[in-house]
Amino acid sequence: MEQISEIRKSLRDNSPLIHCITNPISINQCANVILSTGARPMMAEHPEEAAAMTASAGAVMLNMGNLTDVRKQSMLISARTAIEKNVPFMLDICGAACLPTRRQYALKLVGSFTPMVVKGNYSEITALARQDYSSSGVDADKSLTLEQTVKTAKQLSLHLGTVILASGETDVITDGKKINLVKNGCKQLASVTGTGCMQGALCAAYLSAANPLDAAAAACAVFGICGELAQTDKGSGSFMVNLLDALSTITDRQINSLTKIQTL
Repeated sequence: MEQISEIRKSLRDNSPLIHCITNPISINQCANVILSTGARPMMAEHPEEAAAMTASAGAVMLNMGNLTDVRKQSMLISARTAIEKNVPFMLDICGAACLPTRRQYALKLVGSFTPMVVKGNYSEITALARQDYSSSGVDADKSLTLEQTVKTAKQLSLHLGTVILASGETDVITDGKKINLVKNGCKQLASVTGTGCMQGALCAAYLSAANPLDAAAAACAVFGICGELAQTDKGSGSFMVNLLDALSTITDRQINSLTKIQTL
């Protein structure tokens, strides 16, 4: 809890620039998530701008949610620059389980420039680990169990040398040795588009102020709690507004009392 408080204070005090190359479906929500932390979002995606923006950033989020040739080129440039300039960056492998082209692109990027965090839902993480696995759409395969995902995430983390964040009803975060299970969140988070991307944006912001394992676990806990606080019977529109409100007003006291993290 003390680490989460310190991460949040660092962002408010230092207002780091968080560079995102992400999809247009959730770009507005991601920018607002970053703003809610006190950090500053920048969503430049042109290949001619990617290196300069990455070099000046406190952290970078790369999101595969809506790949184009331009984004693919820019992500590679950004990843290369991040490694060269020692800028922490994360990769959200959205869609890697249902589209072979995305899986191959993710493997290419991760193999060339290892991100500090690789994020995906249970299906996407499984697809990155197993070439014989695929699923339909971008939603997680409900047949994949927590136990299976913990095992897969741990093995993949050791293989790639990076922190794995497998998002689901219970978020799994591991560096191959330590495993954090975050049990915050609510079903209504699945009722609006972009919440997975928003979780990734929060993780990127926290990555500018903490080590990858702590940043990912803290982001999952805080985002999940905000989802719980935002629940409403009014519908998905009101829920999204409530979620953004919760992200910008949540207190350390609420986080301390509501966080559900189990460490293995």
